[in-house]
This record gives sequence, C-alpha cells and structure tokens, in this order.
Amino acid sequence: MELYSDTYYIQRVQAGDEACFACLVDRYSQSIFALVNRIVQNREEAEELTQDTWLKVFAHLSDFRQESSFSTWLYRIAYNLAISATRRRRQEYLPIDEFVIEQVTEEDVEQWMGQGSDKARLAHLETALGLLPADDRALILLFYWQQKTIEELAEITGQKPTNVKVRLHRIRKKLYVILKRMEDE
Repeated sequence: MELYSDTYYIQRVQAGDEACFACLVDRYSQSIFALVNRIVQNREEAEELTQDTWLKVFAHLSDFRQESSFSTWLYRIAYNLAISATRRRRQEYLPIDEFVIEQVTEEDVEQWMGQGSDKARLAHLETALGLLPADDRALILLFYWQQKTIEELAEITGQKPTNVKVRLHRIRKKLYVILKRMEDE
C-alpha cells in the first residue's frame, strides 16, 4: 500500500524532514539493488553501489527538478554508477562479429523464444545476459525487467529514443547469437 507519492516525500525531505528519505529508500531499494546486481554481477559490489546511489540521491535531491519521474532520475544515477564500476574492471565479453548480428532476423529471435520450456529458456537467457557488455545488459534489463519505456530509457542513458530502439534491437540479436552458440555447443 502506497501512502504518499514520491513528490510528497521529496518535498518533505527538501523542507528538512530527512526521516522521509527512508520512505523513498524503502520504496526503491530492492529494485535498485536488483538492477545494479545484475549489471555488475557481484553482490558485494552491488550493495556498495546501491548505497552510493542513495548517498548521491540524498546529496543531490535539491537538484531534482521533476522534469522526469523520481524513479527515472534514480535509475539514471544507479545505472551510471554501475556502468562506471564495470568499465573500471575491464571485463572480457564474448565477441560477436557484426556480420553475424546483421544476419539475424526478428523472426529468428521470435522463433527461438517459442521453443523449449520457460524454465530452460530462462536459464539460458540468464547465462547469455552475463555474456553481454554491462551497458547492453543494463538496457535490456531496464526495458524488459523494469518495464521502462523507450523515453525513460533515453533519459536514463542520456541517448536519443531512436538510438535506444536501435540498441535494443541489436542487443536482442546479440542475445540470439549467444543463445544459438550455447545451443550448438
């Protein structure tokens, strides 16, 4: 049950009632942690980054201009911190030739999604997501898992909506290629 809106709590915090910040933390902490954890793929690091997100949000809450929803602003901060952390690690990712990606059609992707049991597909998909670069993984998770709109994703990532659409399309193709390789092994 949601007692008050995000705006109410933000206004209360900005007016000096810092205890209301805990209501925002309670409302969003689990989803922020889950997203960050799936991006960085390390629970301890995700816990630290989630805490860093909240510290940054608290420190800059006066800068929030309500041009977008609070959750979009919050996800942008968490996204940026998580992506920055993964870039510092220099992880290796499965290289996929651009030519191979271009050969994949939407029908191929849709057909693969219709095969096998849901549990088996989800297990393969989870593994395949781990093989994507962090920024690709974050974008696909925000779109499908957090159900963010293209416009919200554009705000979170700082890209144009058309670029977000193209990236999502290419990421789906990358996932298909990874999944097919896993299937063939």
